[in-house]
Amino acid sequence: MNKLTFTFAALLLLAGCQKLNDEMSVAPETDVGKELRVGTLYGAQIYVNSSRGNSGFDYELAERFADFLNKPLNITPYGSIDELYQALEQGDIDVVAAGLSDTQQRRSEFRLSPPLYYVNQVVVYREGARVPTTPDSIDGRIAVVSGSSFVETLKHLQQQNPAIEWQELTDKDSEEVLAMIDAGSLDYTISDSTTFEISRRFMPELRLGPTLVEDQPIVWLMRHDNSDQLMSQLLHFWHEEKRDGTLDHLVEKYFGHVKRFDYVDTRAFMRAVESRLPEYRHWFEQYAGELDWRKLAAASYQESHWNPRARSPTGVRGMMMLTIPTAEQLGVTDRLDPEQSIKGGAQYLSSILQSLPESIPAEERMWFALATYNIGYGHVEDARVIAERMGKNPSAWKDVKQVLPLLQQRKYYLNTRYGYARGSEAVRYVGNIRRYYDTLVWMDNHNSQQQLADSTTVTESDEENVEASEAANAGSPE
Repeated sequence: MNKLTFTFAALLLLAGCQKLNDEMSVAPETDVGKELRVGTLYGAQIYVNSSRGNSGFDYELAERFADFLNKPLNITPYGSIDELYQALEQGDIDVVAAGLSDTQQRRSEFRLSPPLYYVNQVVVYREGARVPTTPDSIDGRIAVVSGSSFVETLKHLQQQNPAIEWQELTDKDSEEVLAMIDAGSLDYTISDSTTFEISRRFMPELRLGPTLVEDQPIVWLMRHDNSDQLMSQLLHFWHEEKRDGTLDHLVEKYFGHVKRFDYVDTRAFMRAVESRLPEYRHWFEQYAGELDWRKLAAASYQESHWNPRARSPTGVRGMMMLTIPTAEQLGVTDRLDPEQSIKGGAQYLSSILQSLPESIPAEERMWFALATYNIGYGHVEDARVIAERMGKNPSAWKDVKQVLPLLQQRKYYLNTRYGYARGSEAVRYVGNIRRYYDTLVWMDNHNSQQQLADSTTVTESDEENVEASEAANAGSPE
C-alpha cells in the first residue's frame, strides 16, 4: 500500500474522529477494565526502563493515552514479537505499542491504529563489509528478528529471486541484531530507518545499504474482536494529539535530531566518555540539580570537549565556555577551574530554563535553553516571532529550528529586534548535544546493566563455592 493510500485512509479516520468528537464531550469508560494494559518491546525509541525512569516514544504516547482514558497504565515488555501477539490474542493486554509497522499480514490479523510516524526499511551492514548495492547483491549471512515485518519483505523479494535466503532469530531483538552487525558476527540485516539512525550513535561502524520499503507507517495493534470502544477512543485521542501538536512534539523529541551523523566525531566522543568524563562526572552529577547531568555533560562536551583550558576566538573559556560578564554574574572567579565552570554553567542553564515562556512544553524547554546558551535569549525570541509570523508554532522546537537559520538572511534579520545571528550554528549546536546525550544515556544504561550482570555472576559463583565447601566438609569431624 503506498503513501497516498495511507493518507486517504488517515483522512477517513479523521472524518470518523470528527464525528466522534461532535458526539462525545467526555470519553466513555473503556471495555478493558480499570487499567490500560499495554504490551511493548525494549528499544531506545520504544521503551527504556532505567534508574532515571521510563522513556521511549511508545511509552510516552501510551502514558498520554492512559491519562486520556483516566486510567492507570500497566505496561509490560515482552521478549519477542511472537510473545506480544500471543499476549494480545489471549487477552492479557489491550494494545501492542512496540514500534511495529503496518503490513498486509498484520492488517489481516489485527486492528491497526492510525499512523504514528513513518520509516523506511533499509539493509544494514558493517564498515569494511562488501557493500550491498541492491537486495540481490546480498550474498553473505543475513538475519532478521522473527515475526518482524522484515520477514514479509524478504519473502516478497524471494518471489522475485529464489536464491535469497535468511535466518530468523527468535532470541534477539532489533538492537541485539544490530550489535551483531557492529561486532562483525553477522554480515547483513534489515532495520527500520529510525532504529538504525539511533543505534549508530553508539554503534558507529553500522552502515546504510539499499532501501527496500519506503514510508512505512508505524502503528499500534489491537484485537479484531472486542476492541470497538477502545479503537473509538484511540481515534479520538489520536485526533486530539494531532490537533494539539503533541504527536509532532514526540516525533521531534525522539527522531528529529538523529539523521545527521559524523563517524569521526562519534568515535571521538565515545573515547572521551571512557577517558575524560570519569574525571569530571562527579561534578556534573553534583551541580546538575534538577537537570539531567548527562545533558549538562553533553553541553560541556559540545562547548569544550571536556577541556578545562579550552578557549574560543571570542574569548569564552573553560569547560562550559563562559564569558567574563557571565562568570562574574555567577560568582565564578576562575573560568579555567573545572568545578567552578561546571557549577556556573549549570546555574546559568537553569536560569535560562526558568526564564523561557511558559508556552514552551516541558519536554522541549531544554532545546530552547541550549539554543539560548549558544546565541542568546534575544535571538531565540526573534526566531520565535518570525515563526509565528510564518504560521508556525513558536513554542515547538521542530518549527523554530527551521526558522533560526533565517536570522542570517538580511531580509529577515533587518526586521528583528536583535539583528543578525548565526542561527544555523545554534541548530547544529543543539542537534550535536542531543546526539551526545543519546550516546551518554545508552552507554550509562549499558554499563549499569553490565555491572548488574557481573554482580549477579559473582553472587552465583560465591553461592556455588559455599555449597562446594559445605559438601567437602560434610561428615568431617569438627
